Amino acid sequence: MATSEERIKILKMVEEGKITAEEGAKLLAALSESRSSARKTSMRTSAGSARWLRVRVTDTVTGKAKATVNLPIGLVDAGLNIASQYAPGIAFDELIEAINTGAEGKIIDVYDEEDGEHVEIFIE
Repeated sequence: MATSEERIKILKMVEEGKITAEEGAKLLAALSESRSSARKTSMRTSAGSARWLRVRVTDTVTGKAKATVNLPIGLVDAGLNIASQYAPGIAFDELIEAINTGAEGKIIDVYDEEDGEHVEIFIE
């Protein structure tokens, strides 16, 4: 199984545009041979349609985007594993359940008044 450091490097390369999301997915798949088949199956797209998990963080004062992350559903497993290390208070199990049941649209909408951030997560 890939280490967190290896996964982060691949995701950063996708974020920086050095490789495409599809290339990143192939690299992560090659590193993650021990991933359970049940979880892989549940995260796949249906009928070949592209599905995305989109995360948007905006500054509540200026309204400007602070971060935007777009992940193909196939990379969500890796992304959630990384994100759970940095945001232990988020119910990632509920997010996975929403994805598995075919949810679409905005699934998380959080205002952090202390840091002045608005976090939105969409499935499209």
